[in-house]
This record gives sequence, structure tokens and C-alpha cells, in this order.
Amino acid sequence: MSLAPQARAMAVTLSGDAFRRYRRFTLYNSPYVAHDRGRAVDLYPGETTGPDPVDGDPVAAPSPVAGEVVDTRTVTAPSRPYAAAEDHLILVDTGAAETPALTTDSGASPVARILHVDPAVEAGDRVAVGDSLGTLVRAGFFAPWVANHLHLGFRDPDANPYRAAGSLPLELDPAVRPETVPWDGTGTVVATGDTYAVLDSPAHPAPGERFAGVAATDARGAPVDVLDGGLPHYDGGGLLGAGNRSADTDGPVFLLGERVGTADGRDVTWADVTVRANGEPVRGLALAAGRDRLGAKLVGEGVDLPVETDVRVTIDPT
Repeated sequence: MSLAPQARAMAVTLSGDAFRRYRRFTLYNSPYVAHDRGRAVDLYPGETTGPDPVDGDPVAAPSPVAGEVVDTRTVTAPSRPYAAAEDHLILVDTGAAETPALTTDSGASPVARILHVDPAVEAGDRVAVGDSLGTLVRAGFFAPWVANHLHLGFRDPDANPYRAAGSLPLELDPAVRPETVPWDGTGTVVATGDTYAVLDSPAHPAPGERFAGVAATDARGAPVDVLDGGLPHYDGGGLLGAGNRSADTDGPVFLLGERVGTADGRDVTWADVTVRANGEPVRGLALAAGRDRLGAKLVGEGVDLPVETDVRVTIDPT
């Protein structure tokens, strides 16, 4: 982790160390206030195309940060038939690492705020990047189509680390900004469940080598950036390569030939649209950056698209 000054605020820049042991990540694909304006990242390990842990077993949560654990807390999660009744918070002082991150404006390193892990650590433990923090928890905060993941945000050490809102802005180091991959809306279902269907398209251009994501386009269909978020079922989305976007890149954002939102910097406000699979409406598209595979994920209650079904996704104004 490193910290980099921004025009009006200090932002935590996420380096490759944070992502090395995770296969997929998203800053915007969440309905919770902690992700507002991309101020938190969800990290997905393994091949998590569905809502269950890999092979049905508990999945270890490698730490994306180094430092000293300052506290762990257990909280009651919303009641869901598919989820655990409790979730957990782990706080890590990144300034206590062997090689501390650069300081914020207050003169101190940030506190990492980690959720959705049943902790195997306690206050006073020191962790390095990659050390196991415990096992991932499928919490009641998750929508039914959301796979197990670790949530990461950062606070100035003078801020309250227990509140959901108030994390520092996040930026992506250029080395981990995902590659844009064009998509024509077609694909074949390769994984499915009651609330999701994963397509084999678009294909990842270099599996295992770097992150990639579905390309948002301009009005002419030219790829401009990687689109991130729950379209349109969450409040808004973002553009993952947009750490240094200039004002002249603000404006309409398109996908599959339809205007799906408006960009303000890297933040995207969704337009009022409907996603359809073979002409039938679905809840939406779950968009994220992947390192090993990239296929589009259709989500919603009652998605009925068996494996090997050929699909054409379209987007229509509502």
C-alpha cells in the first residue's frame, strides 16, 4: 500500500500486493455506503463465479495489507436463509508494518478496515501481506448472487474506524488498472444458479497475467474504460482505469450501443435502463475486473438460463 496526494484529498493507492492473491475485484459493485464513490474494494479469491465458497469449503482470507491488528469485532448481520447470522470487522494499523506506508495529511499511516472474515487473529497480532486473517464469511449483507469476498477500506487514524461511512478515497496503481475488453453482448452460459448466470464472453485476453474488464464505450462504440458496478440494480458505477481522468472525458457512458450512464470523473450515475437476456428482463449485470476469467454475469431472482444456453444481452431505456 502507498498513499498518494490528490488535488483536494489524500487517497490510498492500491498496489499489486493488495491484489496478488485475489482473482477478481470491484470498487463499485455494492449497494452499501462504504463503497460510495469507490472508497472501498471487494476482493474475491479463487474461482468464485457463484454464491458459495470454492468446493463448498471455508475459503482462507489472505491479508491484503501489512501491520498490527488493533481490534476485531463481531456484528449481527441481516437475516438471510443463505447467510451467516454474524459478520466481523478487523482493524489493522498499517503504520506498524515493517515498511510502513507513506503518511496521510495528519502525519500517520491509515487504519485498514476489513469485513466478511471470521478472524483467526486478535488485537496485538502482526500480519504481513498474504498471511491468513481467517476464513471468509457469507454474511447477510450480501445479495443472493454475490460470492464470498473480503471488503477493504481505509481510515485516517484520527477517524472513527467503526462507522460504515468515512473511508479515504481509493486509487489503483497503474500496474493493476484493468485492460478494457470489448463485448458484443453475446455468450454461452457456463455457470448458473437460482440468482445468476455466468457467460463465457467476453473472453479474458491474457488469463493470469493481468486484470481486465468489460469496456464502456463512447457514442461511436470505441472502448474508453472498464465499467464497474451493478448495472442498474445498485445506485451507480465507476470506471476502473479512471484514476487520472480529465474533465473532457466526463459525460455519457455507453454499453452495447445504449447510453447506460453519465461519468463525473470516474464515478458513473446510471441511466434508467433495463438489461435483457434473450429479450427477457433480468435484474442486471454484475461488472467487475477479473484476472483469470471475465465472462459477463447476469443476476436477479429467478434467472432461468441453463448451462450451454446461448444468450444475447441487450440494454433498453426503461
